[in-house]
Parts: sequence; C-alpha cells; structure tokens
Amino acid sequence: MTMSVATLPLDYTAIKQRQRTVWSAGDYAMIGTTLQIVGERLCEAVDLRAGSRVLDVAAGNGNATLAAARRFAEVTSTDYVSALLERGKERAAAERLAVTFREADAEALPFDDGSFDAVLSTFGVMFTPDQEKAAAELVRVVRRGGKIGLANWTPEGFIGQLLRLVGKYAPPPSGIRPPTLWGTAARLGELFSGHQVSVSEQTFTFRYQSPEHWLHVFRSFYGPTNRAFAALEADKAAGLEADILDLLEKSNWAGPDGLVVPSTYLEVVITTA
Repeated sequence: MTMSVATLPLDYTAIKQRQRTVWSAGDYAMIGTTLQIVGERLCEAVDLRAGSRVLDVAAGNGNATLAAARRFAEVTSTDYVSALLERGKERAAAERLAVTFREADAEALPFDDGSFDAVLSTFGVMFTPDQEKAAAELVRVVRRGGKIGLANWTPEGFIGQLLRLVGKYAPPPSGIRPPTLWGTAARLGELFSGHQVSVSEQTFTFRYQSPEHWLHVFRSFYGPTNRAFAALEADKAAGLEADILDLLEKSNWAGPDGLVVPSTYLEVVITTA
C-alpha cells in the first residue's frame, strides 16, 4: 500500500537541522540582549529562590540564565546552537556569575528525571518542531511540585504577525504547528495537561530609531528574517521588505519621532503535579 504524501511522517531530524541553520544565521545575541527584562520578569513570576537548581532550555544568549544566576540559583544553560552558548558564557563571565553551559536539544534533554527545581525558557522552547515531546521533556526534568516558567510570543502580537508574514514568503515545513501556539492558553492546557498552568499576558516593547532601523537590525541579525531574505529573489525580497515596513508603521506608537512597537507575550508558570 502506497503512503500518501499527506500522511508521511515528519522528518524531525532534518527539520531541526534546518532550524539550527536558521538560528545560527546572523547574530541573535544582538537582539536577544534587548529582551533581558523578560528573563528578569520570568524569574520573579516563578518566585525563584536562592540555591534553586535551575535549567534554562533553548537559552539563546542567556537572558533567563543570567537573571536566575543573579538570584544566586545554581544554573545550567542549554541550547543546540553552540555559538549562542558562547555568547552566554561571555556575558556570565563579565558579571562573574557561576553558570554551567551545555549544548542540548530541548526535545532530548541530557538530564535525569526530577533534576531541577525550576525550568525556564524565554522565546526558545516554543520553536521546537515536536511540541509534545519538548513539553514532556520540560516536565520530566523538573521535580514534582517544581516550576516551569515560559515566555512565549502570542499569535496576535507583533512578533506573531511578523512570523506569519515571513512564513508567507518562506513557508515552514509542512505539518509543523506554528510556534505561537505556545502563546495560547488552550495549547498550553493540552501540552501540560494534568499540571497547574497559570498564564498572564505581558508586553515587551521594541524601541528603535525608525522602522528602517528595526528592519536593518532584524535583517542582519535575527535568524528567521535573515535567512528568509537571503533565500528570496530580488523582487520577492523587496515585497517582504515592504510588507514588514508596513507592519512596523501600523504597529508604531512613536509616530515620526522613532519606533516604539509593543509585542504581547504570555508569561507562563506551570506547577508540576
């Protein structure tokens, strides 16, 4: 019996390799550092205590990692892009913070069950292709009664709109659920069924000199937009540029004096059963 294309199983290995290439492009750390306040807020949301064993998953350049270490937690920072971990190491060293860094796949964490008191991820684990597996791994490595703290972009917020826009020009692999589903209470209830899930809508505000300045930075350093522009022919690249500038203009609260764009995200605290 011939299997139809629609029912072919997803090749998660190939998808993750493609994603690793995307997030290795540009220099995400140049953007990640501007999001530091989100990691600070998340540590407060989970009521992080000094001495806690903390794992930062898909840590990028370490925003939640540094925030937890500043609160005297015992922090392990992980990502599957080694270059981003190196940037996190540089930041930790500059602040003389003791952090363990380890390359790891969020869908196959190399830690024993119940190894941590808290697991954090800011705009990281939401991009895993196998959402159920990633959620199960977060639950597995945290102790019973421990906390999972997440910051996830919402579908309707600015970044959610941006990702949809980029996806029209550079479609994601067929069958992959949108990462912004992690920014909905309904999907989180499915992924963490049986555990206590608390969500709060928060806002991060992008502050740049102008829409053109924002586009230059994200085209240069943000993997998804960097790779999308690089893969497009000139006319389509021009179309994507125009559409992004239009979105920025519509979202800008600063008018002609600069760029102030709020983007909603869900701050999520899960208490494991």
